[in-house]
Amino acid sequence: MTASDSRASQPGGSSSYVTFSLADETYAIDVLQVQEVLKLTEIAPVPGVPDYILGIINLRGDVVTVIDARRRLSLPVREPDEASRIVIIDVDNQNIGILVDSVAEVVQIPAASIDPAPAVGNDQTSRFILGVTSSNDGLTILIDLNKLLSDEEWASLREL
Repeated sequence: MTASDSRASQPGGSSSYVTFSLADETYAIDVLQVQEVLKLTEIAPVPGVPDYILGIINLRGDVVTVIDARRRLSLPVREPDEASRIVIIDVDNQNIGILVDSVAEVVQIPAASIDPAPAVGNDQTSRFILGVTSSNDGLTILIDLNKLLSDEEWASLREL
């Protein structure tokens, strides 16, 4: 059972999400999949990988692949700055870093306030949108990390 399945079986409940910014929009990922948040560090490029893979970092002796969230979500690319962060996530017992513009906070989002993903974008980008919620601060797009990459892409990451 995934975290998403768990929420679905608890009508009326709420879950915690880590929110982050990309291209002036707010995104959220399940806090249970976040291992830690790092300041930007040196990322060693790996030749011959897809453009959304920035490279690898050494995280206390473990090699962690870092994905550019902007490229993966088909957003305009920009250079990282002081606010940029690498969010270390756990997907199927594999730690992956995702580079985001900034990390905001942990929020509680009631399951009842999550609307289905709108039919926008293409299948490549819309498949990892879990849903959308709105508040006084604007819209927050919930990302399904398990669908951020295809099965083949996850398998190729394990080989790096």
